Amino acid sequence: MAKKILVVDDEIRVLTVIQKRLESSGYEVITAMDGNEALLKARGENPDLIILDLILPKLNGYQVCSILKRDSFYKQIPILMLTARTQEKDVDEGMRVGADAYMTKPFKNEILLGQIEQLLSKVDEKKAKQQKDKVEREKGLGEKLVKEAERMGVLRKEDKPKKK
Repeated sequence: MAKKILVVDDEIRVLTVIQKRLESSGYEVITAMDGNEALLKARGENPDLIILDLILPKLNGYQVCSILKRDSFYKQIPILMLTARTQEKDVDEGMRVGADAYMTKPFKNEILLGQIEQLLSKVDEKKAKQQKDKVEREKGLGEKLVKEAERMGVLRKEDKPKKK
């Protein structure tokens, strides 16, 4: 299943270029042209990653990022800020509100795709680790329950689970 990316930019030309490039690389792309629409689509579509411009109508990129990163359901979605704002204070503010990466326009497609792949692989690694931890916790809980049942004398030898 293709990873879903929400691209947010108020310049249709930039939006179209990024959308075509990502789709040709196998990603599913949804778009938004202002901050309010970005929030609605992030919440309605639950993308795997968000590419977010800073200068947007209605809500700016900092506000959108901050709102999503404060929401426990959406904070795990990586946000890549892609903007013409190049000053260090802009980068610092982007990272402060929760951006996972910051790139400036103009950009090279290969670098953008590399950033996307890196951010998505971090998410995949984190999900795999969480799944492994969950399995280990459940295994440990099962072993504790067996020991407690043995201690209480309610588990007969023939009822014990076989070790794998």
